[in-house]
Amino acid sequence: MDKFKGTLSARDAAQSVCRAAGDHWCDACPVGDGGDGTIEAFGRPNRVSRVFGPHGYELDAAWRFAGDGAYIEVAAASGLVVSNNRHDPVEATTYGTGQLIAEAIRLGAGRILVGVGGSATTDGGTGAIQAVAPLLQDGRLPVPVTVLCDVSTVFTDAARIFGPQKGASPAQVEVLTERLRSMRAGWLAHYDVDEMVGSGAGGGLAGGLASLGAELKPGFSTVAEHLDLARRIGEVDLVFTGEGRFDETSRQGKAVGGVLDLAANAGVRAIVIAGAASEGDPNVISLVGRYGDTAWNDPAACIEAAVREWLDGPAIAGR
Repeated sequence: MDKFKGTLSARDAAQSVCRAAGDHWCDACPVGDGGDGTIEAFGRPNRVSRVFGPHGYELDAAWRFAGDGAYIEVAAASGLVVSNNRHDPVEATTYGTGQLIAEAIRLGAGRILVGVGGSATTDGGTGAIQAVAPLLQDGRLPVPVTVLCDVSTVFTDAARIFGPQKGASPAQVEVLTERLRSMRAGWLAHYDVDEMVGSGAGGGLAGGLASLGAELKPGFSTVAEHLDLARRIGEVDLVFTGEGRFDETSRQGKAVGGVLDLAANAGVRAIVIAGAASEGDPNVISLVGRYGDTAWNDPAACIEAAVREWLDGPAIAGR
């Protein structure tokens, strides 16, 4: 299960399914695609660092450090969820995310994964680059950094595609786009960041980190590999997956779409439980459609009820 944004974490959603499964064997598996909440797929956050938020104020950002690996989410330091409802898309900075990366390096991380979804920023990673600058070695990050991209957007398209949802006016989108183009031009002697799929993720943060040597990878495929998800799906008879809203974008690199593809490849039936979804598909359950406002107030209970209703219905083979 993926997160139900703003109401339920991926781990809690998965556990809700298993509570409803009763005597059925259940493998609870939180997933993500690089968006906020992806850290749940690697384990719960176990550290908190004081960093600068997207608009300059200080905040406590949670992240994970286990073994020699660090797991960081842009959303925790530079995201819309920590913006205090302030929208300043031109000035919003990824500096706090860079501070988390720098902290992980100082603590001895041998590898760092950065999920870039849910950002409030379109600074092309300028802030993060400034924060890690003192630790760079010949202009490169001193440890391997993998950026988990939740979109395939390229660097100079980031403002046009995602700026409006971060509060940017049409005029500001033009300003932000020109800023990204200028950054790209500065790197052209070495590489074209627009040739990197996903470089526009996180408002261009992905491309900015790539300029320091980071590797960009599709978020879901990286999570699925870490979880050995294809094998786990192949060992069950039924898959429940879900997210806050299931729509046409869910199949475009998002976690739920990835789970559906893996289930289809394994010949396993998959049921989507979503906070909201279009009606009509027998394999998709809309909690709002079925339980109304209760779905917003107690999504865990609604997930449990939906799973129980489905399992208590006609035999799976006959549905």
